[in-house]
Amino acid sequence: MTALAPPPDTHARPDAHAQVRAAYERDGFAVLRGVVDPDTIAEASAHLEWLTARYPELSPEHLHHPLMRDDAFWTSLVTDPRLVDIAEGFLGPDIACFTAHYICKPARTGMAVLWHQDGAYWQLDPMEALTVWLAIDETTAENGCLRMLPGSHRTPLQPIELRSDVPNMLCSSLDARGIDPARAVDITLRPGDVSIHHPQLIHGSEPNRSPTRRCGLDIGYIRTSTRVSNRELYLNPVLVRGRPVPGVNRYRSWPEYVEGSTIPFRAREAWNARARSMNESQQFSGETAEDVLVQTRRMIERLREGTVRT
Repeated sequence: MTALAPPPDTHARPDAHAQVRAAYERDGFAVLRGVVDPDTIAEASAHLEWLTARYPELSPEHLHHPLMRDDAFWTSLVTDPRLVDIAEGFLGPDIACFTAHYICKPARTGMAVLWHQDGAYWQLDPMEALTVWLAIDETTAENGCLRMLPGSHRTPLQPIELRSDVPNMLCSSLDARGIDPARAVDITLRPGDVSIHHPQLIHGSEPNRSPTRRCGLDIGYIRTSTRVSNRELYLNPVLVRGRPVPGVNRYRSWPEYVEGSTIPFRAREAWNARARSMNESQQFSGETAEDVLVQTRRMIERLREGTVRT
């Protein structure tokens, strides 16, 4: 099936936001074309390759959010105004990013992501969140694009069950016996396109059996009034716009570019000025000293145990 998405130039038209919101409210998801420019996408692809070389012990499907903590390029990407503007349209002006995960399915061996709801893995109170999925590669039915069930965001959050019968990135799924896969919509994207979806939307993706890689950056945005309560996970939220709510979450400083800590991206000098300005304007107190690889391994282990939401 083809994606229920605006035409490629919709984001540039004055009525674009209304159309995207209407699709989101009706279906639980929407697609925006050509949001991020090719040069930035090329840097994101280079960043992904840099990460896989830096952390060879990690599967490309498991480049989880803790690795972002001290990474200026990664933080610059999740705070990119083009992405944050999308989040603001649904969450309002005070926004944080609590997770960002490169989900990279290698050619021919990339794992499936079984039917699930994002919110079933998040301990958020209230559940006021938006997933923004930025395509780094072209995503197709052949290489394991996202598949979404229109209207399923009206379904309450379902319990997850561990799954080891088939290789899958989350090691779990919801009870899929009532799901008709024929209703699913393939979300085919070009690099720089963005899809968004509701935390209760039922979605998944097939294995990558094609000769091409499939990678996207999966970003979780929340209102700053939403408390993140997962035990020992999501420890490094980032204030991306607006004001924090006192006593809800502790945010970490924006990392400045330091050679060797990430790729040498084009806007690194401008980013450092922006990061210094942000850090000076806020009293951030969410720094954690624990090694980011230790945190990432904990995330993977909790997925295998089925205890991410605790």
